[in-house]
Amino acid sequence: MNPRLPRGSGAQIIDAIRGRPREGSHHFIRHGDGRSTVVPVHAGETMGPGLLSKILQDVELSREEFTALL
Repeated sequence: MNPRLPRGSGAQIIDAIRGRPREGSHHFIRHGDGRSTVVPVHAGETMGPGLLSKILQDVELSREEFTALL
């Protein structure tokens, strides 16, 4: 069974994935193979679990790895 994903804002998710602060309202994470993943960062909004799951799939992070980064 998959552990429940922690909830957070786009800014918190970007900080956890990148390990550094961000700027702007949408962030593009570039992959080595040319793909990119867009993460919306809107003040005061918590990202839903469906979108967060898709972002984690795109950046190839497991729920456990993401939770450990937070």
